[in-house]
Amino acid sequence: MKLPFYIVDVFAEKKYAGNQLAVFLNADTLSTEEMQRITTEINFAESTFITKYNSDSKEAHIRIFTPEYEMQFAGHPIIGTSWVLMNKIFQNQPQKIVLSVPIGQIPVHQLEDLVWLQAAQPQFFDVFSPEDFLSFTNLNMSDFDFQFPIQEVSTGSAFVIVPLQNSMALEHLILDQIKMNKWLSSHCKTEFRAIYFYCLAAGKLVSRMLYIENNQIKEDAATGSASTCLQAFLLKYYSSEIKMINHQGDFINRPSQIYFDGKLSENHFEIKIGGKTQFIAQGEWEV
Repeated sequence: MKLPFYIVDVFAEKKYAGNQLAVFLNADTLSTEEMQRITTEINFAESTFITKYNSDSKEAHIRIFTPEYEMQFAGHPIIGTSWVLMNKIFQNQPQKIVLSVPIGQIPVHQLEDLVWLQAAQPQFFDVFSPEDFLSFTNLNMSDFDFQFPIQEVSTGSAFVIVPLQNSMALEHLILDQIKMNKWLSSHCKTEFRAIYFYCLAAGKLVSRMLYIENNQIKEDAATGSASTCLQAFLLKYYSSEIKMINHQGDFINRPSQIYFDGKLSENHFEIKIGGKTQFIAQGEWEV
């Protein structure tokens, strides 16, 4: 059996930047195990599988996998898959579609060269002490931004949000994998465990997302799901209206720009992230 597939760079202002994504079409006959093995073989941060789509209603069902497990929600796969559907699969290049993922339906729209998704309402979990991070990072107490708490936040996937004072601390960050994994396993509320370090200085937002997969510390070039959590966090603690760009991937030579557009009103969060997608390749995958 042959599966059509596309490769795109997501949250990328130009080719060979942002976060890579493989999008597989006609995947309804694949088993979960087959999807997992294909994702592991291609070895991007995530791959998506379109199991059903309707060109008339502009809806599609997708599943999202990392090389190790299936995700309930992830931003860059949703943005990239939506771009493929709107620009390569659906007729007449619709500007609005709906993607169904395990956490529910995600409305997506394209405005000029940006594709936007609207995230679910956030959940705010435990607040942590900066001292916790001294045991498995090279950070000092002076590196933390005490204007904000350290807190785990979820919009479908959860991330521990860690505010830092400046980009130098962010750039030179070192983590101990064994101690980090032990801390995450002891403290995180969800199965997916990751830390999103950021600094907001002089109006510029810069971030790094680090996580453990297959017993290794890995860094993501652009993390849409973490960005929705960070946007919720900033709406709660920084400003009730946000329009800015989150710069991620700079320190691993995959510069990414994730656009934020959010509002908080009467305890209701309107969380939107957007990004550009660059078409790289298409082909057939032999199953």
